[in-house]
Amino acid sequence: MNTVLQKRLQSIGFGFIALFLVLSLISFPEQAFESSLKGLKIWWDVVFPALLPFFIASEILMGFGVVHFLGVLLEPMMRPLFRVPGTGAFVMAMGLASGYPIGAKLTARLREQKLISRTEGERLVSFTNTADPLFMFGAVAVGFFHDVSLGIAIAVAHYLSSLTLGLLMRFHEPGGPTTPPPKKDTSFFLWRALREMHQARMKDGRSLGQLMGDAISSSIHTLLIVGGFMIIFSVIINILGQIGIIGWLASVIGLFFQIVNIPTELSSSVISGLFEITLGAQVVSQTPDTVHMAYKIAIVGAITAWSGFSVHAQVASILSKTDIRYTPYCIARIIHSILAAWFTLLLWEPVSRYWMSLDNTVPVFFRHPQETGWETYTQLVSWMGWRMVMILAIMLFVGILWQTFRYLRSRLS
Repeated sequence: MNTVLQKRLQSIGFGFIALFLVLSLISFPEQAFESSLKGLKIWWDVVFPALLPFFIASEILMGFGVVHFLGVLLEPMMRPLFRVPGTGAFVMAMGLASGYPIGAKLTARLREQKLISRTEGERLVSFTNTADPLFMFGAVAVGFFHDVSLGIAIAVAHYLSSLTLGLLMRFHEPGGPTTPPPKKDTSFFLWRALREMHQARMKDGRSLGQLMGDAISSSIHTLLIVGGFMIIFSVIINILGQIGIIGWLASVIGLFFQIVNIPTELSSSVISGLFEITLGAQVVSQTPDTVHMAYKIAIVGAITAWSGFSVHAQVASILSKTDIRYTPYCIARIIHSILAAWFTLLLWEPVSRYWMSLDNTVPVFFRHPQETGWETYTQLVSWMGWRMVMILAIMLFVGILWQTFRYLRSRLS
C-alpha cells in the first residue's frame, strides 16, 4: 500500500509541476521565447561544434577496438585505483578533454557492450563526467572574470576533487557485480593489446562507411537531446526568476551562508548554478568586489562540479537506456561540489602565488580560442582534439611503463 500511495503522490506531484510550467509559459510568453532563443544560441554556437567531433571520434574509436587496446594497457592502473576495468581509462580521457556529458555517453556505451558491470558503470560515470578546460578557462576565467589565471585554481580544484571522488566511489557497492579480470597471459603486453583490438574490430564487423554513418547519426541524436534540455532549463530558470521563486530560495541559502560564515551576496548565484552551470558562474562574477575572490572561485568550483539540473537531466536521459542508476551519480555530484569548494579554499594561496610568479600568463596548453569568425570552429576543434590526444598519450605512456615493469619482473622472477 505504501508503494501504491507513493506512486500516486508522484503522479499528482508531476502533474502539478507540468501544469505549473504550462501556466507559467502562458503567463510569460515573451520571456519564455527570449530565454529559449538564448539557450538555443548557446547550444548552436558553443556546445554543438565543441562536442560533435568528440562524439563521432569516440564512436569510431570504439568501433575500431581502440577501447579494448587501452583496456589491456591500463587495466593495472584503473582496477586497483577506481575498481573499474581498464576500458574506463578511455572514458576518463575523453571526459577530461571534452566535458559534460560525454563521460555519461561513453559509460552508457560501455555498459551496452557489456564491457563494464552496472556497479562499475555507476562508479565510472561519477568521476569521469567532468567539465572541460575550455569552459573553465574560456567561458568562466576569461569570459566572466576577465582573468585567465583564475582558471588554474578552478581547474586544479575540479580535477583534483574528481580524482578524489573516483577513489571514494571505489567503495560504492563493494559486493556489487564486477567484470572478470583478464585471463593470465604471458605474451608481450603490446601484442596482447593489439590482439584484443583486432578481435573487437572483427566482432563489430561494420565497414568504415557504415561505422561513420552510425557514429554521426548517434552523435547528432544525443546532441539534439542535450540541446532540448538546455533550452527548456533556460526557460524554467527565467520563469522562476520572474515569479520570484529564485529570490526566495536565495534568501534561504543566505541564512545557511550566515551560519557557515560565507558572504551572503553569493546565495543568488548558488540558486542559479543549481539549475544551470553557465548562468551560475556568470552571477558569481557579477557579485560586488567586497567579496573575497577566494569565496567567489570556491562557489564557481562547487557550481561547476555540481553541473546544474540541466546536465543532470541530460545524464539521466542517457543512462536511462541502461541499468545504470541515476541516484549514485547525483550523490557523487554533491560530494564533488563540496570537495571542489574545499580544495579551492585549501589551495587558493599556493595557486595564487604560482600564477603571480608567471606574470599573469599561463601555459599555451590553456590558451583561449578567438571568439568571432568561422575560424573559431576549426581552432576550437583542433585545440580540443590535441588536448584529448595529449591526455590519452599521457595515460598510454603510464600504462606502457607499468606493463613493461610487470613484464620484466615476471621474466626475471
